Amino acid sequence: MRFALSTNWNNDRLNDGAAIADEAIALGFDALELGFRTMPEQIAGFKSRLDRMPVDSVHAYCPVPIGAPSGHPELHQLAHHDEDERALARMLLKKTLACAADLGAKVVVTHAGYADLNGFFAKLDSSVLRELVIDPDGVPDVKQPVYAKRLAKAHARRKKRGRKLLEVFRRELDLVIPELEKTGLTLALENLPSLEGFPNAEEAETLMKDLAGAPVRLWFDTGHARVRASYQWDDPETDIANRFAPHVCGMHLNDVKDFHDDHRQPGWGKVDFAALKPLAQRDILRVFEPHEPVKFNDLKASLEMIRRLWAEKPKDARA
Repeated sequence: MRFALSTNWNNDRLNDGAAIADEAIALGFDALELGFRTMPEQIAGFKSRLDRMPVDSVHAYCPVPIGAPSGHPELHQLAHHDEDERALARMLLKKTLACAADLGAKVVVTHAGYADLNGFFAKLDSSVLRELVIDPDGVPDVKQPVYAKRLAKAHARRKKRGRKLLEVFRRELDLVIPELEKTGLTLALENLPSLEGFPNAEEAETLMKDLAGAPVRLWFDTGHARVRASYQWDDPETDIANRFAPHVCGMHLNDVKDFHDDHRQPGWGKVDFAALKPLAQRDILRVFEPHEPVKFNDLKASLEMIRRLWAEKPKDARA
């Protein structure tokens, strides 16, 4: 089973793309995902190691656009009601597609955007909900009446505003799909760790039905899915993984304790990676996406653990 490492883990620590690739090799990874922190001057180093460390996927936007203060996946959003914002997102996405095609990648991962949940009289965004979930003792508790009441209102608003954003985004994809077909790349829409993150499960289902046969798929982030489930913004992560498995072309492997997007190595937190084995064994990309606090030896041990956990049953094995 093949595993890639997101360069977001060591991109800020190592300036040379070749050195980043060499570290991934030393850890035991098979490929790379170029993260959104990739600088233009690092590309040459990655190219010099393609024979030993291929690039399977690229996370938009990559490389970091000239003039941007830093790399970020939401510098501009394709799912947005502002036309100029969408135009800028299309421009950056086109540059990312060119970079991915040049490196021989298969998939470009993107954060599509957000459905705004605030209004004149009530703020219902995820930051508000996160505060309401904390009980008087400072412990997260989704059973609190005030949280349940506000969450119900937020879900209703999310559904209504998501429909409007879906119409805009669907038209935007019509402009992007020809470029995907020209480059031979697949655009993967990542699940995001907030209630307003777009697309949610319902919207993703609609998109996959409407875009059957198009080079647009879904990307499953294990930590993001666990966060969404913890807040009751979505179904349990294993249910989501099973529901959308036929539409998923790749996954980010990172672990969380529950309510925070920790981006730690698998095995550190509460994500049930054993239960995600059916999805992992499909023909998809598998990318470790830890953040920088994760240490070399911990990441190496995590990779070895996941390889054992998800090892395929021998063909001659008997039930």
